[in-house]
Amino acid sequence: MCNFRGGLIRHLVECGYRVSVLAPEEASARKRIEESGAAFYDLPLEAKGTNPIKDFQLLLRLKRMLKAIKPDFAFFYTIKPNIYGGFAAHACGVPFIAVTTGLGYTFIENNWVSRIARRMYKFSFKNARKVWFLNQEDCKDFLRYRLLPADKCFVLKGEGVDTKRFAAEPLPHKPVFLLMARMLWDKGIGEYVEAARMLKREFPDAEFNLLGFLNVENPSAISRRQMDAWVEEGLVNYLGVTSDVVPYLRETLAIVLPSYREGIPVTLLEAASMQRIVVTSDAVGCRDVVDDGKTGFMCRVKDAQSLADKMRQVIVMKDEQRMRMGQAAREKVLREFDQQLVFDQYDRVLENME
Repeated sequence: MCNFRGGLIRHLVECGYRVSVLAPEEASARKRIEESGAAFYDLPLEAKGTNPIKDFQLLLRLKRMLKAIKPDFAFFYTIKPNIYGGFAAHACGVPFIAVTTGLGYTFIENNWVSRIARRMYKFSFKNARKVWFLNQEDCKDFLRYRLLPADKCFVLKGEGVDTKRFAAEPLPHKPVFLLMARMLWDKGIGEYVEAARMLKREFPDAEFNLLGFLNVENPSAISRRQMDAWVEEGLVNYLGVTSDVVPYLRETLAIVLPSYREGIPVTLLEAASMQRIVVTSDAVGCRDVVDDGKTGFMCRVKDAQSLADKMRQVIVMKDEQRMRMGQAAREKVLREFDQQLVFDQYDRVLENME
């Protein structure tokens, strides 16, 4: 909520709305949200847990909170708030929009958990005013599974980037790569490490960094032991987590995300806004943020060799070519993904919510 929607929260407060944020407690995040002028309410939840009793408790908790806050309108993000928030809002008579920030594990896999999740999406979203998607392909998948009627779908095309905060910066000369995401196999971490192994032999001075949460609650989570093994082998540097990615991006030549599926990856857009070269997979959501060969490069999904080949192209490029590619990356963000475009859509909804 802070990193991806902090600008939106401030914008809505400045427009005169009373904004309440429901999310799992985190002291630093609570402080940032409250400083922006919004109220914060702790919402304990297990993002990827499958315990039906705990999920039912989450539903009851959401109903109690909505009855206490009495909002005129609600927006829900990520799978469990989308599903159970939709049920709770309907029960409390609160109009709402569900924002699917990425379908991820639910649509990458086809097991009993994902099948149940898809069915619950269908029942919960039946009562939504609209369902927003961050890319066209996620919207098409919902229609293909007959989870929604077409007239309820809207493609927002990302959650917007603060192009002033993520301002243009000169590119470093040293080949430093950064993958910035939760440490999940589905994000292509394994392929990134294998690509680093290939390139280290040829370019020993190249750096391959990882930034993001480790040991997260997800079936695709990478363990601390696995990360430590990669670091000890000298393949990658694990930088931990941060609330401010700008200093790390300043030291980065190219941002890398060989993910299997995304909504619209904000991390790539933030880096591109700073004129960093983008290397990502030809996957849902990822392909939306790069013009292959112009603002960056696309590799094949789940293909470490293809990823290494694209990263090699970045390393051998001349400084002038890198500069032009970085400039083109920022121009694309300004044209298509500036946060003001997103704010305008929220404004239109709230101005017509009666």
